[in-house]
Amino acid sequence: MERLLHSIRIGINDKIYVKDPESSDLGKRIIEQSILMIDEMGFESFTFRKLGERIKSNESSIYRYFENKHKLLLYLASWYWGWLEYRMVFATNGIMDRKEKLKKAIQILTQTVEEDVSFSHINEVLLNKIVINEYSKSYLTKEVDRENKDGYFIIYKRLVNRLHEMIVAMDGNYPYPSSLASTILEGSLHQYFLREHFPMLTDCNDVTTPTEYFMDLAFRALKPTVNG
Repeated sequence: MERLLHSIRIGINDKIYVKDPESSDLGKRIIEQSILMIDEMGFESFTFRKLGERIKSNESSIYRYFENKHKLLLYLASWYWGWLEYRMVFATNGIMDRKEKLKKAIQILTQTVEEDVSFSHINEVLLNKIVINEYSKSYLTKEVDRENKDGYFIIYKRLVNRLHEMIVAMDGNYPYPSSLASTILEGSLHQYFLREHFPMLTDCNDVTTPTEYFMDLAFRALKPTVNG
């Protein structure tokens, strides 16, 4: 799997960026340093002016890649979901048992993230923290319906749909497969956020992981169909 991931390029909707940041060293530095800076100072305090100072480049050069920092956040989130999708697909591809396949998918989607050396300019651990803390800011906007229509969230929706299909394959009679799939994906972010900032509001801690919680949630609700 790791060898194959070295040759994979995460495809992002080209409407999100002005120029593909993967196409140049400057673009890759913009992505690399923006992840570090957003993790350090938060999305609200992050600006292209500060990013330009960090990478020792004119602020205008960053605008040649992204129209604004909202689009940059959309790009980072899309890359993260695409990366998770590839990991889930590779990890579950050879599993024939439907229950075990779904278990593996939930594990991949909810476990603590470790850095992936396949993408040297992207720190997946920090990017995961950004998605946990900042992802909702990418869609809780007045423009969400237009951006959804333009396909800005297609990778996220595709990932939820893949999980939906695994749920249906295991229990075709379960009436809420999309709701369960989106709850697992979105809910895992929320549980990690609560564990870090509001520990009294979650049962997840250093002993009980979000993965264990969502495994329990899913398999209490699902009943394998015949030959499932």
